[in-house]
Amino acid sequence: MKTADPTMARAINDRLALDLLLERGPLTAPQLRALTGLSRPTVSDLIERLRAAGLIEVAGVAGADRRGPNARLYGLVADRAHVAGVDLRRDAVRVSVADIAGNPAGEASRPLPPAPDLAAVVAAAVTEAAGGRVPHTVVLGTPGLIDPHTGLASESGVPGHRPDLGAALRHRLGAPVLVENEVNLGAVAEHREGAAAGRDDFALLWLDDGVGGALVLDGRLRRGASGGAGEVGLLKFGGANFCDLLDERAVAGLGDRVVAARIAKAVFVLVAVLDPGLVVLGGALGRAGGDRLAGLVGERLGELSPAAAEVRASLVEGDAVLRGAVLTALDLVRDDVFG
Repeated sequence: MKTADPTMARAINDRLALDLLLERGPLTAPQLRALTGLSRPTVSDLIERLRAAGLIEVAGVAGADRRGPNARLYGLVADRAHVAGVDLRRDAVRVSVADIAGNPAGEASRPLPPAPDLAAVVAAAVTEAAGGRVPHTVVLGTPGLIDPHTGLASESGVPGHRPDLGAALRHRLGAPVLVENEVNLGAVAEHREGAAAGRDDFALLWLDDGVGGALVLDGRLRRGASGGAGEVGLLKFGGANFCDLLDERAVAGLGDRVVAARIAKAVFVLVAVLDPGLVVLGGALGRAGGDRLAGLVGERLGELSPAAAEVRASLVEGDAVLRGAVLTALDLVRDDVFG
């Protein structure tokens, strides 16, 4: 077994300290020593190294309300880099910008005209939300399949669709752009901050203007060989597409139990094939139905499946796709900037 050389050890210690500052906010040197278990000289060197790199700064003092010397508080330089998350829908584009600490730094929303220059519209929205900053990383969620090998997007029904949207945005923005399926990003948000927090395995059933699914297994988002993992909207029941069965017009006037029975058909497929133990109902219909709809789906699922599975409503506040895009972008920028 190889041991870490001094350079690697320093990098590991630096990232450990930065992650603690992300999680807990400004800390003193003694607090960093207590939390990391590192020696006084090691923490002193670490602090000077991170300050010289422009990653941390003095953020105040601790113990200002008592006599005696006060310890400096060290915090992240939040403006060190910014990210943009984008939620591209069939009728609008929404953008949220955050600094490297995750603090909101700007937002923008624009309707999509019937035949837009899609890259130009999205780039303009990102530029507006960024307020003159150049984002370090942009993550965009869109309907359709995203080829995990090429990054090209399949036809999605978004006006002005182009499969190479990511490359076109990179050219316009001068920043790395990752294009991801919208439901996958919803699953990222649900896993970090929502109904699936703390779970290694779950499936997200997305019930919105389209129907889709996403899978997290062993703590990792699973895309499949062609980017289509979890796409239950393609299923057919009684000759009808599942997405058509849950169209807004199709469910209008139906009782909750009828709608739940339709949803349970797709949930049963996910449970029977994957046994995830948890299915989260997301999207507009999943959020609006809340615990009542989730309970009815779970009740019907229990009649269909011998495999036990919880059914929960989404707990992510606001736009789950946008939140998942920001969280994904923050992961990427921190790995690049923090090491």
